[in-house]
This record gives sequence, C-alpha cells and structure tokens, in this order.
Amino acid sequence: MEVLIFQKYYKNIYKHINLKKLLLVLLISVSCNLQAMLISNNYINNDLKVLQELDLKSTYITDYEFQIFYNKFSKKHTQTYAKKLQKAQLFIPLIKDTLVQNNIPSAFLYLAMAESNFVLKAKSYKKAMGVWQFMPKTAHKFGLKIDYYSDERLDIVKSTKAASRYLNILHDMFGKWYVAAIAYNCGEGRVIEGITRATLDMYCQNNKCKKDPKILKYRRTIKAYQDKRVKFNEIYKIYKTVIKWQYKPDIEELLIVQKNLKRQYIPEESRNYIRKIISLAMMNNTNELIKDENTHLLNTGISSSIAKVEVKGGFLLKNIAEIINMSKKDLKEINPHIKKNIIPPEEKDYAIYIPYSKLSLFNNNIENIKTNVFEMHIVKRGDSLGKIAQIYNTKYKVIKKYNNLKTNVLRIGQNLIIPIDPDTYKRAKIYFVKKGDTLHKIARIFNIPLKIILRDNKYNILHIGDKILVSYK
Repeated sequence: MEVLIFQKYYKNIYKHINLKKLLLVLLISVSCNLQAMLISNNYINNDLKVLQELDLKSTYITDYEFQIFYNKFSKKHTQTYAKKLQKAQLFIPLIKDTLVQNNIPSAFLYLAMAESNFVLKAKSYKKAMGVWQFMPKTAHKFGLKIDYYSDERLDIVKSTKAASRYLNILHDMFGKWYVAAIAYNCGEGRVIEGITRATLDMYCQNNKCKKDPKILKYRRTIKAYQDKRVKFNEIYKIYKTVIKWQYKPDIEELLIVQKNLKRQYIPEESRNYIRKIISLAMMNNTNELIKDENTHLLNTGISSSIAKVEVKGGFLLKNIAEIINMSKKDLKEINPHIKKNIIPPEEKDYAIYIPYSKLSLFNNNIENIKTNVFEMHIVKRGDSLGKIAQIYNTKYKVIKKYNNLKTNVLRIGQNLIIPIDPDTYKRAKIYFVKKGDTLHKIARIFNIPLKIILRDNKYNILHIGDKILVSYK
C-alpha cells in the first residue's frame, strides 16, 4: 500500500517538486526505517514543525495541489524572499516576541508576510492597512485607534497584539490553527458555512440522505442564506448541530474544488492563502536562504532592534528625533502610526519606537526634548472651534483640552492657546506688491494654490504697494 501511494505521488509530482520535498515524500510514504533515517534532517524537521504548529497532519506535505502551489510560488519568489526579510529585520523581532507572549504559533509570522510583506504602511484597495491588514471596523473592535493624529493599525506592536487577540478567538471557535488562518482571510462566517456544507456532504457520502427531510431542510436553508433570503443565524444553528457529528472535514475536504459549483466550501483566494502561509514558512528552511550571506535572517528575532519608549502627548517627532541624533524622516519611518508629526496631544503618555541603539541616548536626554510650539489665537466674529482647528491643522478637542474649555461656546476677543506643528502650519503673511507682480506670480512665489490668494484678497487690479494676505490654509 505504501509503495502504491508513493508511486502515485512520484508520477504526479516528480516534475514539480524539489529534492528536499521529494525526500520528505519518501520520508512519509516509503517505510518506517527510511523515515527514522531522514527525520534527522533539520530542514525536514522544520517543515514538519510548520505543519504541526498549524494543526495539520504531516501527510499534508504530499498533497498534490499544495505541492504544485509550493513549486510555482517558491520559484517565483525565491529572489525576493530574502530581500523582504532583510527589509523587515528591524520589526520581525517585535512581531515574534508579541506572538509568543500571546500564545500564537511562530508560523503565524508568515501570515503577516502573506498579508503585507511586512510593509508597515501597506494599504489594500479595500482600505485595509498595516502589517496585519486591518479594516477600520475590525481595528476598532480590537481596540486600535484611528483618528486625526494616529492610526494604530500601523503600530507594529499594538496591531500585532490585536491580530493575536483575533487569532486566539478564531482558534477557540474552530479548534485548529490552520482554520483560524483561513478565517482571518475570508471571515469566520464564510468558514462556518464551508464547514457546515462539507460536513453534510461527508455525511451523505456514507448515508442515504437524498430524501432525508432533515438534510433537505438544511440544504434549503443554506441556499436561502447564499441568496440572502435568511440571516446568518440560521446557518449557525445548523453548524452547531453538525459539528457534533462524527464527520470532521479536514484541510483536504475543505480545500477541495467541486466541479460545476460556483460557490466552493472555501473561496479560491483563501484556499491559496493558507497554502501561501505554509509555503512562506517552509521557504525559510530551504538551501537558498541558508547561504552564508542570509544566515542572519534565520536568527532574526533573537534580540530586538527596536525599543518602545513613552513620551508625553503633544511632543513633536522632530524634537524627539533631535535628542537621539536621528532625522525626523527616519523616526517617522518606524512610527508610521503617528499621522501628523506630533504625538497625540490628548494622550498623557504615548508609545513610540526608536532604534535600540538609541535607547541610552534617549534615556539620558529625555528631559531635553524641546517643549511644544504654540500659537495664540484671538477669537473673532464668526469663529468656531471647528473653524479655528481647521486653520491651525489640529482638532477642536485639542483646543478645548489646552484651554480647559467646558463648552464649545466662544466669546469675541477670547485668547486661545493652539499647539501646532511648525512643519505643517505656517503663519499667514502680508506681501507688498512689487512691479511686475500678478496674483498668479505671488501664488507661485509662496507655493500655494491661486484659489487661496483669490479667496483672501478682493483685488481686481494690483498696484505697487498693495497688501496681499498670504495664508496657507
């Protein structure tokens, strides 16, 4: 029997499988003695560990569809794989440590790679963002703030903690990590429907159910749900019943493609998604990556290159960068969750990230961070907190906080303190018209749109010495 199994896979896979994977097929299929001999190979062991971490049987390595996918995917991405890890080596330790702290298998590092290639500011056409590609609704559900000053989907630690919480919930729901990964991609509702249908089909393979009224009712309900005629709760009721049956669809059953059926158990994107995660994890065990120039990538995560520090709300990134001898641009690169170059003023203390090599410098100079920059605004007729906030590129809540305002009501002549970022806010100026000036030319001089000049100035004809108001908002 073992020989026949091997012959079947050998015939189909030989053209698509690399030597290491072929040895692994031999390992599983030929004999126990050969298995004992080959199992000493560390790289084969690591491949089996990937499957084990995801709650997959070791025999899944011989799955024909997976082998085809792995071969094509690894060949296509071999040249870029190490480069992507290299670019992310600053952040991978933080991701690994956070996953471990939240009891998530290490293989889920490659779920992040599958989602975003570890690009901190990754954005999908559906407006999912960050390494873990959170949609706004899901981000809010798991405690990630998205507001004027910050988008914590781009915070490498907070987003990884949120993803870990979500994955743990999915694992508790389905009991297997690979199913949790699939659900992360297509949603738990879609997976519940797929498991329900697959279980019913497995049951009907072993029982006469064409005229079974209970099964027929279940199938009508599923069809009604797919046609959006009943709510998900009706499917969930069936799911809670069938998961108690002896029939348990595994990855082979869930990922199968049924002929002439548009809606498969699991969508094609999600079927390839789990194969992609497994492939990315196994590629880390290949000879290509363990070349001398890449060996450091295998050890990425042993020690963190990034340190988390707490700073006061309202501090400017550029002032923090100054005390650790960094450029604001470089500091912003590792803190893309800070949207306005200013630490959220509403927060008493807020976490940002600096290179670990700068930690001592930060601790020694934290008291030397320059204080905030403020503008004084005198309330005029027609002013409102919202209008003033727009002028100074801030939020009305920040103005209320800094001025201890209990209501939104303002009085003419009232003085307001406004925290600003000098890099994004520029005070309005008065320009005196010179010979040869036009409104177009003045707009170009100050690099602002002509419509702002026209909005703030009512001149039809310019004369030398005329005053032109130049504002930047």
